[in-house]
Amino acid sequence: MTRYDRQIKFYGIGESGQSFIENATVGIVGCGALGTHLAESIARSGVKKIVIVDRDYVEVSNLQRQSLFKESDAELSTPKVVACERELKSIRSDLELETYIAHCDASLLEAAFLQCDCILDATDNFETRLVINDFSYKYNIPWIYGACVESTYVACPFIPGVTPCFNCVMGILPVMNRTCDTVGIIEPAVNLATSYQMMYCMKILSKTPFDAKLIFGDVWQMDHTALKFSKMFNEKCTTCGDDKTFPNLLFKQTETMLCGRDTVQFMTLNFNEEELIRHLEEQHIMYNINPYFIRFKFMDRPMIWFKGGRLLIHEVKTVNEAKKIYHQLFG
Repeated sequence: MTRYDRQIKFYGIGESGQSFIENATVGIVGCGALGTHLAESIARSGVKKIVIVDRDYVEVSNLQRQSLFKESDAELSTPKVVACERELKSIRSDLELETYIAHCDASLLEAAFLQCDCILDATDNFETRLVINDFSYKYNIPWIYGACVESTYVACPFIPGVTPCFNCVMGILPVMNRTCDTVGIIEPAVNLATSYQMMYCMKILSKTPFDAKLIFGDVWQMDHTALKFSKMFNEKCTTCGDDKTFPNLLFKQTETMLCGRDTVQFMTLNFNEEELIRHLEEQHIMYNINPYFIRFKFMDRPMIWFKGGRLLIHEVKTVNEAKKIYHQLFG
């Protein structure tokens, strides 16, 4: 009896499907509620390799729904991909992992995700999904959209050359402009979103034919809907239409407001770790340093500088407010 005996016995996969799965590489963008559930499921399914990118660290409010994290991770502000990698390795010692503590943009996707057979969306923002969508259709790599908030969930596969893309379908997607920080979320909604994402992923990896459907519902109200969307191709779409330009792969975002976090992220800073420490010491600003980032406060705002050049300014309401604080600190 093998490790994947029960999966092989399932009529939808079998030995041939499992063989495909065990030679596959899956990319996961985001390592929060959706990302941790997906990462564990993908690891247990037997895939050869997982590539994970996430820009954030573990906080105590994450523990209610984000599996793979422990209280100690929140206490130490462990980067999410670091905690995720540790737990996945304890589940499967033979699993190949490639992780990035970074913001997911076009350059990172092109550097790390071209090896993937499928990409799973576990992000919390619309802009990153547009970049994933363009990348997917430019390089012919399927991706699976997923989202959840309150008690609602949604999942949808986008397959280049087969289905319309995310842009074409946006008009019928359930409105997800609320955030977990403002209206909350319950674990069953996360489980349903990732279950349908995982189902689509396993079908793609095992080369099982299927009809792509947009799936959404409300677990609390026990509502569920599945819609076909194959006829929604937009000939003028810049991602999958007749004249493809993939504009979101060209867009460079220097600062952005993180979803529901009262936090602004600055992407590329013109100084290294030594220069930052020297500047903080000259300004008599106390700081803490670990292998991943430097934490300090300025004007009572917590800040975190990640090695590699990203800066998070917490407790701000707008990008402009963060910019003013940034310029007061660095000139």
